[in-house]
Amino acid sequence: MTSTGSPHLRIARPSRDLGAAERFWVDGLGLRVLYRGEAAEPGEHDLLMLGWPDAAWHLELVGGEQLAVEPRPTQEDLFVLYLDGPVEADLVTRLERAGGTRVSAGPYWDRWGVTVADPDGYRLVLSTRGWSNA
Repeated sequence: MTSTGSPHLRIARPSRDLGAAERFWVDGLGLRVLYRGEAAEPGEHDLLMLGWPDAAWHLELVGGEQLAVEPRPTQEDLFVLYLDGPVEADLVTRLERAGGTRVSAGPYWDRWGVTVADPDGYRLVLSTRGWSNA
């Protein structure tokens, strides 16, 4: 891998309820279902991949009856989207209607955005700031 490359990023984590997670991320935030699969054999798990088709990342959620690890989010498990502008009130409302809970992520993030916990308790920060690695 070169330092100028741009590999695709996968963020994977467990979910207690993939249906509730899908409502939050798709109906609330507007991500698309990129892939959905059900466990076919013992030792496998259900899978839900979410993202925007043109993004260089996707969120992979695993769940189902054979889930080996329960979600254990902490206050520092943040999924931050840098909007480079104001957070629209209707977006926060959609996230709450889709099963999210508005929470505080501390003084820094409260100053620079809005934080909403997903149905598993993981935190999505909608930051008013911009970001560039350049």
